[in-house]
Amino acid sequence: MLNATRVRECARRGLARWWQAGLLLAICVCVAAAQAQPPQSVTVDGAITLVESAQAPGAVRIATADLRRDFAKVFGREPRLVDSLSQAGPVAILIAGNSELPPGLQCSTTAVREAFAFSIASEGVGPTHKRVVCLTGADMRGTIYAVYQFSQQVLGVDPMYLWTGKQPARRTRIVLGADFAHVFPGPLFRYRGFFLNDEDLLSGWRLAPRGAHTQISLKVWDNVFETILRLKGNMVVPGTWIFPDDAQVEAASRRGLIVNQHHATPLGVNVARWPRGVPYNFSTHPEILKRAWTNAVAEYKPDDDILWTVGLRGLSDQSYAQLDPSVKGNDKLLGTRVSEAIAGQIAIVRTRFPHAQFITNLWQEGARLEREGYLKIPPEVTEVWPDTGYGDLQDHGEVRAGQGAYFHVAMMNGQANQLSEMVPVSVIQKSLGRYIRAGATGYLLLNTSDIRPVAMTAREVMDIAWGGLPRAATDADGAYYRAWAAQEFGAASAVALEGVYKGYFAALPVFHWAQLHGASAAPKPGPYAVPHEIGDQHYHSEARRLILQALTQGQVIDMPSQSPKWTRPGVMREFPPEMEQKIENWDVQMCTDAEPGWNAEWKRALAAEKTVAPARRNYYQAQVLTMISINRESNRMLLDVTKAVEAGRAGDTAKALAGTSDALIAIDAMQAQMRAAEYGKWKNWYRGDWLTGVYRTRQLVQDYANALRDPMAKLPAPMEWSGWEAYFHIMRYEGDRTVDVQ
Repeated sequence: MLNATRVRECARRGLARWWQAGLLLAICVCVAAAQAQPPQSVTVDGAITLVESAQAPGAVRIATADLRRDFAKVFGREPRLVDSLSQAGPVAILIAGNSELPPGLQCSTTAVREAFAFSIASEGVGPTHKRVVCLTGADMRGTIYAVYQFSQQVLGVDPMYLWTGKQPARRTRIVLGADFAHVFPGPLFRYRGFFLNDEDLLSGWRLAPRGAHTQISLKVWDNVFETILRLKGNMVVPGTWIFPDDAQVEAASRRGLIVNQHHATPLGVNVARWPRGVPYNFSTHPEILKRAWTNAVAEYKPDDDILWTVGLRGLSDQSYAQLDPSVKGNDKLLGTRVSEAIAGQIAIVRTRFPHAQFITNLWQEGARLEREGYLKIPPEVTEVWPDTGYGDLQDHGEVRAGQGAYFHVAMMNGQANQLSEMVPVSVIQKSLGRYIRAGATGYLLLNTSDIRPVAMTAREVMDIAWGGLPRAATDADGAYYRAWAAQEFGAASAVALEGVYKGYFAALPVFHWAQLHGASAAPKPGPYAVPHEIGDQHYHSEARRLILQALTQGQVIDMPSQSPKWTRPGVMREFPPEMEQKIENWDVQMCTDAEPGWNAEWKRALAAEKTVAPARRNYYQAQVLTMISINRESNRMLLDVTKAVEAGRAGDTAKALAGTSDALIAIDAMQAQMRAAEYGKWKNWYRGDWLTGVYRTRQLVQDYANALRDPMAKLPAPMEWSGWEAYFHIMRYEGDRTVDVQ
């Protein structure tokens, strides 16, 4: 059948006279010219033209701007951008959703949600003939993913480049062969993205201008959103304790991301800013909470794409039962209250957003209540099972199809990791693989904290969220570490760094509950429990606890960190003498046992450095050597501090001073590595280290040494305040603003 466009092209080229003289001949000539087999390859270089409809969604246009910058990195100049093929040169890249394709252009398409396709098409004949590289998406996000996949697959741009610093190789041209054409299926997990939780490093690194409705600069937020999209995520929880109208919420929507909420802030109610004197009790004052929920929903913009979190927790990341005496110790009644709150929240949202989608995050007590059967969750709400920060998802084998997961690769709990990797890839693959096999692929939220320290495992989780588990390997850890090393540090480093990464995760001490509390007191693990490693936070929180107890004789104040500002400080928990001795003995044993492994790992990492490509040694120092140093030197420091405190208590001042001196040497070595990791744009990266608090540990070790030398030396404030300090900075832009309950 004759294509009318091709006939018009014949006429335009002066062939109309053939039409009158011999219609059949003209048709044959034109159709043959137009349908002749095109060459099987297309050459891409800096002279190519990008074509994007003037009606393309704003989020797609932002991704296209990123692609132009990627071209400049590879070819030295940005390609020209036009809004129609008629303005393009002989080779063009067309960026379009299915509905935006020019009539008659034979690009591959797919109708699957968020899927996309690559293909090569031809346009015109003779002098106007064009080869068109088609990047087509089923919808807005599918088109965005097509853009970023092209950048990654063809231009060689690392989707994590904003955090790894890796730049693509310079090229003069790239040839796309016949195998370029491909239809990329849609995602495995329906919703998938980052939660920037306990974002202390990011909050201290690049600050927003004074008066902005965010602590972190919008440029950094945009980097975060770009990373999510390059990893083919589609949602974000943009911060821990935020308000719905904070600047980064609108910025996430502008990027094309779905906005989700923290499990402790259902419907976006920032309960860490609950007003003083206003009851927070759904049993006695349900009308107050309903007004707060209604007002929070009203703060979102009508065009925002929101995935609503529903549930009921306390003021801060604590159980609601801590604030309502009527449900404390009564799981059945607590489950009833949570279920009633969820039903009320859904009704409130539906009045303004009739087509809203909902999830409920079964964090901490929520998982227990669901396993006990005390929650009544409507079928339109996706149930999300959390882990506890170590990859151990808490469904205890009860996960069902359609449900989802809340997964950590960084965790702030005083024991886990804020500055370094902690969750092995094998645990990630095992835990998420179980959910994939169960069909529980409705949702996957990744807690990344500050992203940069956990770039490797964050990448793996997001790759699984989109495309599922990698092909089965006899050594899943090793295969992944080799691939990561080859990509980030050069192919020559793959084998050596496989050993470094394996050694690192093997060196992390594991917490054994029974060693401290006895086997009978140990909590019953679920059938899929995984080891709970000791992370960088444990070393420092424990060292500070020991020193503060020694200096103040137990008179230590615990400053509330994530609670409303009017929450009163309390006395920090003090253990009975026999328990305190067991803890100190365990610290000594744990650190002593771990020390040979950390020393061997450090030597292995230093030896492997010579295999790293010279251009990537800065990142190797920051991502590998600093990570190992933080844990190795922290392990040494805690061992020295524990022995120093024991010696000081026994009256052996010389031994105690020797311990503090060794501890300071360890901290100084660690901080030297941290400073070296602040190269280039990373200047001040560790300024926001308020949660692990390496600087604070050093201060207290020095204070303890001073007190050993002179009992009348000035003492530090008797406060364990690292968490308070972090959230003071993270939330200070909010001023005195509180939740609207009117």
